[in-house]
Amino acid sequence: MSVIEMKPVRERILDAATERYYAEGIRAVSADKLIAAAHVSKVTFYRHFPSKDDLVAAYLAARAAEEEDAITTRRRASPDDPGAVLRWYADLVGEVGCAPGFRGCPFINAAAELPEADHPGRRVIADHRAWLVAQIRELLDQLDVSDSATKAEQLMMLRDGAMVSGYVGRQPEQVAAALTAGARAIIGR
Repeated sequence: MSVIEMKPVRERILDAATERYYAEGIRAVSADKLIAAAHVSKVTFYRHFPSKDDLVAAYLAARAAEEEDAITTRRRASPDDPGAVLRWYADLVGEVGCAPGFRGCPFINAAAELPEADHPGRRVIADHRAWLVAQIRELLDQLDVSDSATKAEQLMMLRDGAMVSGYVGRQPEQVAAALTAGARAIIGR
């Protein structure tokens, strides 16, 4: 049995979607491309994901879970040092945003491709972004930063800009430093 065949079918389909949707764009990738990449039949594919919308939502949920797990793990490792968690996140954005193959934030990219407000993928994007803003706000609250709700939203916008900066050719250290400097200016520290 090959390594591909040993993975559960749903996981193979999601892996194919993650790779292709991110590299080529959601609208550009057909079900046939994913079926071939996942080495499954059409019947099997549609048994797991009855529509492309279902698969897109699952792809985005998996990406969100990865980021949420990483942030949760880091917060647990530094429960009394919210500043360290924020600095780690700035470094992570710089690192990820400048990595080979980086094509921008998968959630921003997906939002641009999914203009329908009722698309299930849009709900995943909104929920993940709300979760991330809530995490930032909690960290700011731990630091006793005033107006943490507004500042968390501002930091989220700064993070979005940092992702774009990495994509257009900045070095990881430049992105992390700019994000950190901007964050310090926003929170006043």
